Amino acid sequence: MGNIPRKGSRDQVVDSAKSLEDGPSAALHWKLYEAIMREDCTTIEPTESIIPIHLAAKYHKAQSLLCLLRHGADPEVRDTTGLTTLNLMLLHWPVTSTTWAKPGNRMHRILTDIQNSAIACLRILCAHGAQVNAQGEISNKSSPLHLAIAYGCYPVLSILAQNGADVNAINEASMTPLHMAANMLNKEMMEVLIAYGANVNCAVPSTGNTPLKLAVCTASSKAGRLLGAGVSCIHLLLTHGAKVNAQDYKGQTAIHEACFGGREAIINLLLEFEANVNILTRNGESPIYMYLQRSFNLRDTALLARLLYHTYPLRMTNNQGILPAGIMLPEFRLLRDTLIKQSRKPLSLQDICKRNIRNIYGEKYKWHLKQFLPVTIWNSVYCCYDLVYTS
Repeated sequence: MGNIPRKGSRDQVVDSAKSLEDGPSAALHWKLYEAIMREDCTTIEPTESIIPIHLAAKYHKAQSLLCLLRHGADPEVRDTTGLTTLNLMLLHWPVTSTTWAKPGNRMHRILTDIQNSAIACLRILCAHGAQVNAQGEISNKSSPLHLAIAYGCYPVLSILAQNGADVNAINEASMTPLHMAANMLNKEMMEVLIAYGANVNCAVPSTGNTPLKLAVCTASSKAGRLLGAGVSCIHLLLTHGAKVNAQDYKGQTAIHEACFGGREAIINLLLEFEANVNILTRNGESPIYMYLQRSFNLRDTALLARLLYHTYPLRMTNNQGILPAGIMLPEFRLLRDTLIKQSRKPLSLQDICKRNIRNIYGEKYKWHLKQFLPVTIWNSVYCCYDLVYTS
């Protein structure tokens, strides 16, 4: 349940203090530790040790933290692992939830107080010049925003951004905070980052992955409510300008990933935002090729027909002439033979025109197009499948 004070939290402080008992300053340290934990500002005095300010931040003792800073404590001093006071506080952020606690009861008040204390400490650090873009030396060069995403510190994001945190900072893996939030399907965090100017089309140099590609990849492995949450995150990115047909270093797009995952809700959403189902990867693989890779997908014949409805030309092999693995199973022999035959049979000029209209205008504008086309023509474009198969 996060950093809710437990029996033994005082013991942790005792152990920390005992680690300093090898010198004459042990009594002073112990006195200082106790004063910080009690938030007894009359007893807190300046010290050369870096431990007090870290302790105050770690245990979210706002008054002690403020007192130390007023006495000249340096918020940027690093511990033996290279972490600043702000880094340490984020690593020990109280991951608590009040959704299950009845509003107004004792547990709800405790959880609320814990969060409020942590937020107060963060505001104090920012007000006293804490570097909101400082990277930890051994924490994958993560900025405070990266740490906040990794440890689920949702209330932190807006405070850091308001105090100058770079929402497009990159860590050691060249990922921005939005990449991380999208990969975790955390819509609340994504909304905050986008509101403060996060680049929705930033690509990881080594892979070419955008936040959209990562969100589609993660969501495609989910089901039920988690799938619904993933679709919501994908929609958020698309409505804020994510390029639906951006290709990664392999030439794959979001629709390639979605087709491999076989989640109809994701595929439909991408098609609504004009995903191109005819883009090939560097290895010559189309989205329909990715769909046919998995036998699980082939059992959803309605979705397969919908993808075929947009595909032209139908390309059944990759650059090496290899057919998709899923369709090679004996149970799909009839479907395989039919699709191979269709791929070798050119469509009529009329059918090619229909398909081009569907791909150019997409699902988003088809009802608008109905106002301008004769009913018979519109019906022939949108109300029939011109590439059929027998299963």
